[in-house]
Parts: sequence; structure tokens; C-alpha cells
Amino acid sequence: MVKFWSNCGDGRRSRGILRRIQKTTLHDHRKIAPKVGKGPDATKQENGTKATQRKEQNQDTNSAQGKRVRFRLVPQLTLKRRLNALSRISGTWRRRPMAFLYCTLTTRALRPLANRVALYRSFPTRVISRVWGKINGVDLPTFLRKPLYSLYIWTFGVNMQEAAVEDLHFYKNLGEFFRRRLKPAARPVCSSSCLTSPADGKVLHFGSVKNSEVEQVKGVTYSLEQFLGPHKGNGQGDILRDRLLSHPDNDLFHVVIYLAPGDYHCFHSPVDWSVQLRRHFPGSLMSVSPGVAHRVKELFCLNERVALTGQWEHGFFSLTAVGATNVGSIRIYFDPELQTNTPKYRKGSCHEHCYQGDESGVTLEKGAPLGEFNLGSTVVLVFEAPKDFSFNLKAGQKIRVGEGLGLFS
Repeated sequence: MVKFWSNCGDGRRSRGILRRIQKTTLHDHRKIAPKVGKGPDATKQENGTKATQRKEQNQDTNSAQGKRVRFRLVPQLTLKRRLNALSRISGTWRRRPMAFLYCTLTTRALRPLANRVALYRSFPTRVISRVWGKINGVDLPTFLRKPLYSLYIWTFGVNMQEAAVEDLHFYKNLGEFFRRRLKPAARPVCSSSCLTSPADGKVLHFGSVKNSEVEQVKGVTYSLEQFLGPHKGNGQGDILRDRLLSHPDNDLFHVVIYLAPGDYHCFHSPVDWSVQLRRHFPGSLMSVSPGVAHRVKELFCLNERVALTGQWEHGFFSLTAVGATNVGSIRIYFDPELQTNTPKYRKGSCHEHCYQGDESGVTLEKGAPLGEFNLGSTVVLVFEAPKDFSFNLKAGQKIRVGEGLGLFS
């Protein structure tokens, strides 16, 4: 208890007062003491007395300091270490405030990715896209067309030299500008390839379908049956992939092409084929950009889409146009009855239309115009082909309508 009191604030102040009193008393005693003649013996005795007093005083001081050091050694060293570490850390974090923010926030404060995805999925993207569609249909004053379209061209890198009409005043509204036509020779169709690109865009992923799971981007999959809906097919098997294959020597392939806002927004027939069935799946209209596709599993199954299925020379073939934010309007040229992103259709439902009034369905030639998006989205091809088919693509590659996607070896 004495040690504790001696090292607290009041104890230290009391010791200081006592020391000052002792020094004052000793000084006054020296002043009052009579001055007598000093001989050699007296001088030696006085010097010895002073040395003895100084030695005792130093011993008392060292003893007190030793006690104080022994009592407070561990707390002082610990406190010094913490203060030094804090000073070093504060200097580092002062130069990196965002790193400091992320490190100081707790794990609960930073929302997990699943919660952020759920929050994003709760946004009213369908309503937003309908409003945007109305805005796109409003005719712009003539004096505003060139500056607005020029800003869009500069932002998204649009190549207007390929447009059939390069005069920006020709396009009355944003919708007409988005759906602009190209010059006839701007997109030649590759005759040496059995399969050509249906749209301008970036190749997100391609390959063969494994166990009825398709990759929207590398490492993120979705169910083929949920994406296309149930199919009887010509083959036999428990999973959809096996039922779609008409020949045991064939395999099922897929390719995903993302259309950016600055790309050509129409899509064309990639092969000579006949369309027999159209399925419309109303759903969300989340962004289908590569960044979102990496984070939202089964994104293409959640978004609104129109799946066209039929037959080509090697068996099953399908082309699916996937909607996105502000792309509620998906138009198929030979199907005027199709209406997308309308309030009368409930999310999660499926609406079919069969084109087999005659046995062949709707026949399309390779490179023929097939449909259009309002702003930018994704086209997914799922098709049957012999096992020796191989893609001549790279992930992330930019591709244009009519360019070859693969060959038979």
C-alpha cells in the first residue's frame, strides 16, 4: 500500500515537497552556522562531512529510484512499446486513409457480398428500365441531337463511320440512335466457318456443356434447364444435356457474347437453321456486365430473356437474348406478338409460342437480321455439334457480326 501511494500522483507531490524542505533547511543551517577560522584539519573535516552527506544523499536517491523502477518497470516498458507501435501505425495509416477505414471497421460493419447482391437484386430494375424506355422514345429538339449523341459517341467509343446514316440530326430520339443500322458491307459474313458471331461484343466464355451446367463467366455457372426451360429432345438420359443430343458422337457447346452500350445493338442469325419454339421468361433486369456476372450466380437465369430453339444441320440449336438494366425491350423481327418488360407478365413465369404451323418452323439464313436490343445486353448460343468442333476464340476477345466462331477439325 505504501509503495502504491508513493508512486501515485499525491505521493510523488509529497516527496517533492519533502525534498524541497530538506534542501531549504540544510541551506538555512549553513547560513546560521557561525563562521570560525578554518585550519587545515577543519577544512579536511568539513570536506569529509560534505562527501559523506553527498554519498548518503546519492544512496537514498538511488534506492528510491531503484524501488520506483522495480515497481513500474513492466508497465512503463509496455506503455512505451504500445505508444511507439501506435506512432508507427498512425503514420502509416495517415498516408492510406482508406486502408485504415477498412481495417478499423469490423467484419459485421462491412456487408458480406451475398447481402450486397441481395440488395442489388431488390432494386426495381424493371420499373427503371420502363421509364428509361419512355425517355428513349421522346423526340429530341434538332439543336440538342448533335451535342447529346456526340457525348454518347465520345463516352462509349461508337464508330459512326460504319453507320448507314452518319448525320446525327437524322436520329429523332435516343432509341433510334441505339438501334442504328450499319452499311451493307460493314459486316461481311465468313463463309469458311460453320458458325459465325450473332452480335458485336466481347466473348465472356465458351466451351462444352458439362452435366447441364453452363458457365456464364469462368467459375460461375447456371443451370441449363432453368435457363432454357424443360425440353423433351431427341436423345435419352436423365439430364437435359443428354436429352438434347441427337447423336452419340455429338457434344453440346455454348458461347456467351456481351454487348456493351457502344456496340452495334442488332443481332443476326449465326447459322442456317429453323426456329421452332420461342420461350419468353420475364424476370429481373440486372446489369450483365462482366463485373456483375462474376458476382451474381445464375444471373442469366434471373434476368428477363427470350430463348429461340430449333434445329440446324448437326442437331439442336438455340439462341437466347438476355435483357439487362435499361434493356427491357427485346425485339424479334419475325415475331411481332412478343412484348418484353410489360407489367402484365409476372417475374418467374414462362410464355411459349410454337412456330411449327408448318413442319419446318421459321427458316433463317446465316447472317440474316434476327432482332435487336434497346441499349446493350448478352447473347448466349447453346448448340449441338460433332465432338471434333473447336472454337477459335479467346476469353475477353472483341468480335463482330459475321466473324467465325469455330471450325471442324
